[in-house]
Amino acid sequence: MKRKMWKKGRIRILAAISAIVYQTVILSGCGQAPARQLTSVDTAMGTIVTQTLYAKPGTAQREAAGEEAAAEGAAAEDETDRILQLLADLEERELSWRIPDSEIAGINARAQEAETEGGHGEKTVTVPISSSMEKLLLQIWQVSEDSGGAMDVTVGKLSRLWNLDELAAAAEDEASRIQLPTARQIQAALEEMGYERVQLSEGSITLPAGMQLDLGAVGKGLACDRISEYLHGQPRITGAVVTVGGSVLTYGQKPDGTPWRVAIMHPRKEDSYLGTLELTGEHHISTSGDYERYILVDGVRYHHILDPVTGCPARSGLCSVTIVYDNGLLADALSTACFVLGAEQGLALAEAYGAEALLVEEDGTLYMTEGMQEIFIAE
Repeated sequence: MKRKMWKKGRIRILAAISAIVYQTVILSGCGQAPARQLTSVDTAMGTIVTQTLYAKPGTAQREAAGEEAAAEGAAAEDETDRILQLLADLEERELSWRIPDSEIAGINARAQEAETEGGHGEKTVTVPISSSMEKLLLQIWQVSEDSGGAMDVTVGKLSRLWNLDELAAAAEDEASRIQLPTARQIQAALEEMGYERVQLSEGSITLPAGMQLDLGAVGKGLACDRISEYLHGQPRITGAVVTVGGSVLTYGQKPDGTPWRVAIMHPRKEDSYLGTLELTGEHHISTSGDYERYILVDGVRYHHILDPVTGCPARSGLCSVTIVYDNGLLADALSTACFVLGAEQGLALAEAYGAEALLVEEDGTLYMTEGMQEIFIAE
């Protein structure tokens, strides 16, 4: 079996690059900046988080300039630390299916318990949910419906079946054999899926026994929404650009008044850019691609974006989709749905939402909404 996979050391390097270079924010322009730049690079939600915040200088009068600089530095660290804590709370309390105390893990546990209990016919379980969880699930379910199921977060069992970390470990060891999921395993996982089988009512979710939710496809975008909410409550912060994995938030403006520039990684040329986006004000940018997490087996690329219809990595002819929208969660959901749908249907879905989209086919053909043509500058 012919195989190709990133070696272990390279996997770690690319994990960092994917967050910093895959959608690199280029801060350019000249002139005296009236605001202090606060920068940090950390990890959260299993990915690299980069923050560049512009803050108004402190107003306190101090005799020593060194004391003021130290105070400003402490304030910068406080701001970036608060955002990191916000992301940690989001993962630990709401989104992670791995952390037992999270809300999603609790829903999945109840569904799994109901399956274990057995019974005749399709058994369901109703689980109380928070108002914030209900709100985000309603948004996801709307995209699921509008995309004909191309976006479906009931893929929990299927995504665990296509465990790329385990496949990567097997690919790394030339003596081992890569065990791809079998057709029978995939079919069994598909039978436990289906967003249309879930009911959301005020304060609760009802789902089939055994069904497992996985919000990984929208988690980074939702994180950017939460960061945006935080920044809106911080009048001292005049501008910011934050990346959480493949999701980017631009907020406010740069001190020199020039646009934010967000570079889009070329999906087939390593360490190269497809082009850049020039943006002013607040935007949410999400890119889904088959070049972030994948293995090659006998020349076939197996990546992390799964098609809920086939149960396999999506084969739509696309290798990258970038969405620019005013909502992070929806930008994330749309980039996944458009990737699964393919160029024609994906473009139509983005336009229906009023989102800007850039879709890249495997042969290099680009498809763009009219608005994207105005903000995208090809390399």
